[in-house]
Amino acid sequence: MMSTRCPASGISRREFLSSVTKAAAAVGALPFIRIGRCSEVTPAVPKEARLRFGFTTYQWGHDWDIATLIKNLSVAKIYGVELRTSSNYSHGVELSLSAAQRGEVKKQFADSPITMVGIASGERLDWPEPGQLREAIENSKGYLKLSQEVGGSGVRVFPNQFHTNVPREKTIAQIAGALNEIGAFAAQCGQEVRFESHGAAGELGTIYEIMQGVEQPSVRVKLNSDARDTAEFRKWFSLLKDRLGHTLHLHNLKETDFPYQLQTDLLWQIGWDGWALLEVSHEVPDRVQALIEQREIWDAMVVKAAQAKVP
Repeated sequence: MMSTRCPASGISRREFLSSVTKAAAAVGALPFIRIGRCSEVTPAVPKEARLRFGFTTYQWGHDWDIATLIKNLSVAKIYGVELRTSSNYSHGVELSLSAAQRGEVKKQFADSPITMVGIASGERLDWPEPGQLREAIENSKGYLKLSQEVGGSGVRVFPNQFHTNVPREKTIAQIAGALNEIGAFAAQCGQEVRFESHGAAGELGTIYEIMQGVEQPSVRVKLNSDARDTAEFRKWFSLLKDRLGHTLHLHNLKETDFPYQLQTDLLWQIGWDGWALLEVSHEVPDRVQALIEQREIWDAMVVKAAQAKVP
């Protein structure tokens, strides 16, 4: 049976909760709150920029082992990575790793210029079956422990969807309750629960509703750059900005169905200093070159954000 005991993180639960609460309260007052290793940026990007561009291994990185990830991301000048789990990816970072193997993964990243940002789990908290919900909660705790032990700072989880014959309000309350339990465990690990706006139950308006029932400050919202949220994006961003986590997902930045520049402008305005992680699946002839192109688009958006006056 998987142990749900989280190893010592070097800070007490009280200290962690205090620091997260202060960070959330200060997001508009302080220019930047640093977390983890600060990546290099191209000369065109303002030196004070802390909006960092990273990569999540879904799907362009599915066949890259850790050494290949480090090599390819270094070439692309992308200095943070989130590892997708439960999909038999070549990086092999899964719950089944031994303590020694986890230590080796941590060392590989620590000895490289690449920050291991965290784990992108596929755990969903909408299950109507109690047994499946309990399994998802316990797996999420396991991933938080895994993230800590390989040098990451948090784990992504999903709200996912609503179900026939289950009242909407019940699912919302269930997800919030699960997040509170997982969040309490995350605080013990010095980790962040990254609650992503994914699936039919992941519209930003619904995420806002769910977060009204979440008391654990270690639970943070992970934006997903979804076109369906475009019309009211500014509204929901304003309501959720104080609960944003240190990661979000971007998709193909060449597409125009989501207001990437507006999102970048708003993030710059509040002094967000997290990782914008590229998650793409369209086919390209050269993934490393495509990563460079996407990173250059991002760099240009950050330059514009630094110059913009967002009303």
